[in-house]
Amino acid sequence: MLARDDQDSLKRTPLHGLHVSLGGKMVPFAGYDMPVQYPAGVLKEHLHTRSSAGLFDVSHMGQLALRPKSGKVEDAARALERLVPQDIVAIAPGRQRYAQFTNPDGGILDDLMVANFGDHLFLVVNAACKDADEAHLRAHLSDDCIIDSLQDRALIALQGPKAEAALAKLCAEASAMKFMDAGPHKVAGLDCFVSRSGYTGEDGFEISVPATHAEHLARTLLENPDVMPIGLGARDSLRLEGGLCLYGHDIDTTTTPVEAALEWSVQKSRRSGGARAGGFPGAETILAHFDNGASRRRVGLRTEGRAPVREGALLFADAAGGEPIGKVTSGGFGPSLNAPVAMGYVPTASSALDTKLFAEVRGQRLPLTVAAMPFVKNTYKR
Repeated sequence: MLARDDQDSLKRTPLHGLHVSLGGKMVPFAGYDMPVQYPAGVLKEHLHTRSSAGLFDVSHMGQLALRPKSGKVEDAARALERLVPQDIVAIAPGRQRYAQFTNPDGGILDDLMVANFGDHLFLVVNAACKDADEAHLRAHLSDDCIIDSLQDRALIALQGPKAEAALAKLCAEASAMKFMDAGPHKVAGLDCFVSRSGYTGEDGFEISVPATHAEHLARTLLENPDVMPIGLGARDSLRLEGGLCLYGHDIDTTTTPVEAALEWSVQKSRRSGGARAGGFPGAETILAHFDNGASRRRVGLRTEGRAPVREGALLFADAAGGEPIGKVTSGGFGPSLNAPVAMGYVPTASSALDTKLFAEVRGQRLPLTVAAMPFVKNTYKR
C-alpha cells in the first residue's frame, strides 16, 4: 500500500471525482490515481463490455497536436515519418493509424495513434511515456511543426456492441463512422474529437472532450442503462483477450515491431523497395528483420488447465531440464473464454501454432500451446 503522502502525490484525471462517487477502487497507475474496478467487479465489468457497452477513463493518456509550420498537413506527416516506420503521408483526412516511435536499435519507445485532422495531426500516446514522447517530438520535429500538448482535454473510451447506439444519441455522425475514422465532432453539444477505435477488441469509440466538461459527458453516457463504468482490471483482461500489446510489458525498447508480430502496422512504402523505405530510427535492424526474419516472436499462449500463467513466467521447450527459451509478458484469466490466456516471446523456430511449451509456475512446469491471436474475435466495424 502507498503511504498517504505518496497517494497524495499521484495525479488525478478530470474524472477522479466521478470514480470516487461511483465507488471505484483507486490504485496508482502511470503516476495517476485510477480506478482498477467498481463495485460490480472485474469479471462483470469485462463481460458487460463484451455484451453491451463499457465506459473507460483514459484521460491519463497524452494528447498532442502536430501543426505544420508550412500549413500543409503532408509536411507534418513527412516530418513524423522520420520517427516512426509507418506511412503517415497516406493517412487520409478523417482517418487514423497505429504507429510506433522507434529507437536507433529498432526497439519501440512507445506505441501511439496518429490521426489526420485535415490541417494538423492528432496523436494519442501512452501515459507513462507522454513526457518523453513530447520531448522526443520537440527535439526532432520543432523545425517543421508546432507541437501542442493538449493538457486541457480528457479522454473517454466507450467500448462494446452497444457503444454505437449509446453514442449516436449524443452524436449524430457516430453511426456513419467506420473503424479508424477520426475527427472533430459535436457530442452532446460539446466540441470533441471522436475516433472509432479502442483497445478492447470490441467496436467502440474514443472521445477527446474539454476537461471542464468531461464529467458531465461521462455522467450523460452513464445515464444509459446499457453503459457501465469499467476499471483498469477489465481493460487489461479485455485487451489481453484481444491479443493487444501493453507498452512496457509486451513491447518496449528491446523489442522490434517484427519481433512483436506488428508487421501489419508497417506499410510497404516504408519497407525495403518501398517509395519511402527506411529513414526512421533503427531502420537497418527493422528492415533486416522484415527481409531475413527475427530470431524471436511474440505469440499467444493457451494453458491446458485452469491455472493462469502470469507475466514473468519462464518458458521451456521440455517438461523437465533445459534452459528457458522465452518469457511470458502478459497473462491472466480470460473471462470471455472462461480460461487462462497469455502472450510472450519465444524463438521463431518455436512460434508455430500448436507448438507445445511449458511455463514454470511455482516450481512446476505447466503445459501450454502456442495459439492464434486474438483469442476473442474482434468486432470492429469496417
